[in-house]
Amino acid sequence: MADVIGRSQQGPFVSLMTGLPGGGKTFLGILLVAALFVPLSNTFLPPESPFHVPTYMVSLLGKYLCYALLALSVDLIWGYAGILSLGHGAFFALGGYAMGMYLMRQIGDRGVYGNPLLPDFMVFLNWTELPWYWHGFDMFPFAMLMVIVVPGLLAFVFGWFAFRSRVTGVYLSIITQAMTYALLLAFFRNDMGFGGNNGLTDFKDLLGFDLQATSTRLGLFVASIVALAFGYLVCCFITQSRLGRVLIAIRDAESRTRFSGYRVEYYKLFVFVVSAVLAGIAGALYVPQVGIINPSEFSPANSIEVVIWVAVGGRGTLWGAVLGAFIVNWGKSYFTGTFPEAWLYMLGGLFVFTTLFLPKGIVGTAGIWMDKFRAVRQSKMDIGSPASVREE
Repeated sequence: MADVIGRSQQGPFVSLMTGLPGGGKTFLGILLVAALFVPLSNTFLPPESPFHVPTYMVSLLGKYLCYALLALSVDLIWGYAGILSLGHGAFFALGGYAMGMYLMRQIGDRGVYGNPLLPDFMVFLNWTELPWYWHGFDMFPFAMLMVIVVPGLLAFVFGWFAFRSRVTGVYLSIITQAMTYALLLAFFRNDMGFGGNNGLTDFKDLLGFDLQATSTRLGLFVASIVALAFGYLVCCFITQSRLGRVLIAIRDAESRTRFSGYRVEYYKLFVFVVSAVLAGIAGALYVPQVGIINPSEFSPANSIEVVIWVAVGGRGTLWGAVLGAFIVNWGKSYFTGTFPEAWLYMLGGLFVFTTLFLPKGIVGTAGIWMDKFRAVRQSKMDIGSPASVREE
């Protein structure tokens, strides 16, 4: 009782940190070490040192961190609410386009055509004025607001109709995939005003800092770590609260939860919007690190690949989704260079192997093995205890 009262007197952040599972604390510790080691190694260690992290690796790791945040957002809804979204790449891409529009406005008269107001692709297409929906993106705070609002608003509208109509299971997965495919086709059009097939690219700077400078890349890397840690804490706060217990009940027995008096659609809508916002933030951090955003990010195959990351790492484990994103994308970077023609087959084989032999993913399966090991060890200790000897 005293422990409960003590926790209630603590702030929500302190209560969350003290209630984190051991794996979560280790995960945050790894992020902290990476945030310190990578910049220091890149800046102070000579290139010939085995511990030196080159600049290209900094950008690559930053991209992986963005993918990890995207995987975390999918695990929040799939692992804890049973919502299998095959269109989360849409929210990732919308956040990326919001950031890309800001970066394009920062180019100014440094573009190929020297127009201080219109991006190069608009000048090439003979546009005479800036579209209304591009206004405001010359201001960083407004652009960051749109990174959150646009994916969140789309998720709210989509979820409002889908969840109130009680669309679930494979049908929900199909319409999420249809949503991202429709956006793919729309953004391919030149008259949409988003660069068409080529998308947005040729970015110069961010907040006045040269995007090609090593210091800027290090700053984006640290920002990606902070965003991932923040997203992880938000997900932990949700999943460890009463809301999280209701979400698990919805995942395991939605009809029974509804009959118990809960407005299931509101719970699902809330967590779906939060997940979309996290995906949008991931997309916004992704764009300045890779230097381009185009309609291919809306591809349904990308969203399906995110689901594979979560399945490989461990659905419903949060940091397992992060691990899956790093493992699969590192493998993709390695094997596309070594076996470029066989990579897609290897990715499909990995998913099949995980489904058949690791249905709980790497982290989930390791947790089951650890529980069995502890149970066996505890049983041996009980057998050899003095109390059991006296009973004999």
